[in-house]
Amino acid sequence: MHTSWVSALAPTRLGRRTLVTETVLVLGVSLGASAVWSLLSIVRKLTAETPLSAQTTSMNTSAAPDRPWLDLAYQLTGIVLALVPVLLALHLLGRERTGRWDAWRGMGLDLRRPVPDALLGLGLAALVGIPGLGLYLAARGLGFNTTVAPANLEAVWWAVPVLVLAAVQNAVLEEAVMVGYLFTRWGQAGWSTLTIVVTSALLRGSYHLYQGFGGFVGNVAMGLLLGWVYTRTRRVMPLVVAHTLLDVVAFVGYAVLADRVAWL
Repeated sequence: MHTSWVSALAPTRLGRRTLVTETVLVLGVSLGASAVWSLLSIVRKLTAETPLSAQTTSMNTSAAPDRPWLDLAYQLTGIVLALVPVLLALHLLGRERTGRWDAWRGMGLDLRRPVPDALLGLGLAALVGIPGLGLYLAARGLGFNTTVAPANLEAVWWAVPVLVLAAVQNAVLEEAVMVGYLFTRWGQAGWSTLTIVVTSALLRGSYHLYQGFGGFVGNVAMGLLLGWVYTRTRRVMPLVVAHTLLDVVAFVGYAVLADRVAWL
């Protein structure tokens, strides 16, 4: 049975098969491709001689550490190109509305409610972040996860701003595509709310498998929570705020504390 959230979606003339095919293609050039690479990564790590818990997963690494100006160009280019699938998704949704901006508003990716969105995002970040850290430490201690090093840029003046931009990019890409776009298209295709939320959450977990099984479980749980919140609010912005805060704390916090806190 569909909820009022599904019934309120913008009508479309596209058939169910076309809608699902479109989502597969969008995922194929974005987070779906990341899920495939992530699966290969976890297979490689599990079949290595070194135990999973003794391996390190490095994120936000320098591309040209000996040339800071070129490294900065690499980092900024990667951030910008990673947002192209978001523009593609909004373009596809906008063709059936009055324009792309209407597609942004349709999924709640706007600044119409800055204070409520910020407060809800802050609450979600706390609700996800504190248990998430405990799950990560437990999974690593049990041998189910790698040690994750979220920030590995050189000590340059632009490191922290780039890490913040990377956090924003991750949040916008994942929440706009995995929630705003996919929930809309799958709802228009006739999928039930439960199927949409669970499928999106499993996909979210799958492209974090490169971290280990703790990363998978933690992100599935996060996806279930954020998906449920979206079906109630129809706004992506609080999810973007929450995701950005989580990644900023992880990236910048690690960069600042890695040499000072042993358990990181």
